[in-house]
Amino acid sequence: MGVSDIDHQIMWSRLIAVVEEQATTLIRTAFSTSVREAGDLSAGLFDREGRMIAQAVTGTPGHVNAMAESVTHFAARIGPQNTFEGDVFITNDPWLGTGHLHDITVVTPVFREGVHIGYFACTAHVVDIGGRGFGPDGNEVFEEGLLIPITKFAERGQVQPLLIEMIRANVRTPDQTVGDMYSLAACNEAGGRRLQAMMDEFGIDDLQSLSDFVIETSRNATLEAIAKVPSGVYHETMQVDGYDAPVHMEVTLSVDGDQLVADFEGTSGMSRFGVNCPEVYTRAYACYALKCAIAPEVPNNTGSLEPFQITAPEGCILAARRPAPVSVRHVMGHLVPDVVLGALHKAMPDTVPAEGASALWNIQISARASDPESGLPNREVLMFNSGGTGARPAFDGLSATAFPSGVSTMSVEATEHVGPITVWRKDLREGSGGAGMLRGGLGQTIEIEPRAGYDFYFNAMFDRVKNPARGRNGGLAGGAGAVELTDGSALRSKGRQMIKNGQRLKLSLPGGGGYGAPEKRDRNAVAQDLAAGFITAEQAKNDYGFEG
Repeated sequence: MGVSDIDHQIMWSRLIAVVEEQATTLIRTAFSTSVREAGDLSAGLFDREGRMIAQAVTGTPGHVNAMAESVTHFAARIGPQNTFEGDVFITNDPWLGTGHLHDITVVTPVFREGVHIGYFACTAHVVDIGGRGFGPDGNEVFEEGLLIPITKFAERGQVQPLLIEMIRANVRTPDQTVGDMYSLAACNEAGGRRLQAMMDEFGIDDLQSLSDFVIETSRNATLEAIAKVPSGVYHETMQVDGYDAPVHMEVTLSVDGDQLVADFEGTSGMSRFGVNCPEVYTRAYACYALKCAIAPEVPNNTGSLEPFQITAPEGCILAARRPAPVSVRHVMGHLVPDVVLGALHKAMPDTVPAEGASALWNIQISARASDPESGLPNREVLMFNSGGTGARPAFDGLSATAFPSGVSTMSVEATEHVGPITVWRKDLREGSGGAGMLRGGLGQTIEIEPRAGYDFYFNAMFDRVKNPARGRNGGLAGGAGAVELTDGSALRSKGRQMIKNGQRLKLSLPGGGGYGAPEKRDRNAVAQDLAAGFITAEQAKNDYGFEG
């Protein structure tokens, strides 16, 4: 007897539980705080063709949507003739993986009764992969760390010792980096066990019928959703900080029935520095923005992603060519949804939020002994921090919230535990939310100091300092970011800089733009914002005409 659509739907729901357990295993076993604390990861199940069937809710769009493409590269590169039970594949190739060297993607083929039926895949950000370290100063990808081509981490259950030796010899945190790779492999193994149990329960021996059902159902639902968008051509531009020069982003959305194309023609060319973005990562975040607004209820898989056609001219900053430096590709990538949603706003008014801080304010800290003869060990610390999101058509923006990346903020306690730093201040930044009928979300103020005996270098990779998040429908811009010492000395928003013992770094994270004219904001809401310290008395008077 054949499997019914209802059976397929039940199994589909169970697959979500399978990949969630897969992701949870990675979080529990990972060595890096970026995975354990922030959830900077992705996990999913793929069929034999490398098509994504299900993804874990835990994870970032940049990882999971890029990984949806990368598994097909693994399948093609290694081939069925070289795929065996017990194999584990690995890469961090930016153009075949998820955009930069710090992301390790691990793919494990799944067998049932000796027959290859699919793949589990997962990705995580490691704290160090050698080279210059996580920062934008490199001029070629070769400077940014060790590139692991698509290869086997393990063959027939045996981990490749030479690969491990090469990785350990090229990174500053060998135990941590290699440990995270084992965690990625364990994550896929956990998913495999759960999948086998599920297939036993439902009495199926392959995934093909289920995969076809999931992907076709999702594709059809997405096409139906796109068809509801008014046909037309919609254009948007946005300027962001870049590294040595401002970056011009430009997108044209062409909608014709159930066909949608987003073309980034007109966007600035590549930078000399590591803010370039491989096209796979641009597609990941452009798809995410469109899907959130147009088809938010459709589960994320190959079928729901394929209808969104994303193109960028090769050699622009959003489609960087090898061997361009791409270490902090997330900065441009996280800003892509703002310009895409700006264009979509013209087709679907009162649907999308105002611009936000968007790009994470990640900071990589390299703590070094003030006295090289002291014997104090070197330490690497990575922090993820978020500014405010743009106000929404019906709600205020969210404060200190990572959108579009969706990662969590690392706790101060966990961060201080792994390195000799003290976080003296981490609070909401008064007045940073753009004024509007709906107020933009607030950024944060963060102050960090090296502990006794240490200085630290930090790699700045911050945006929205010269070009704050714009409001929408008459809303005002959010507060611009700032990088400085607590004595007021200005620092650069990009690149490696030093904080000496006794100095304190101050980061003022940007806020989100407002939505709607400020004078339309409810007077009680303005009074509450003022009482809570979200806005200043001056802002209440000047932006809202309110004197309490």
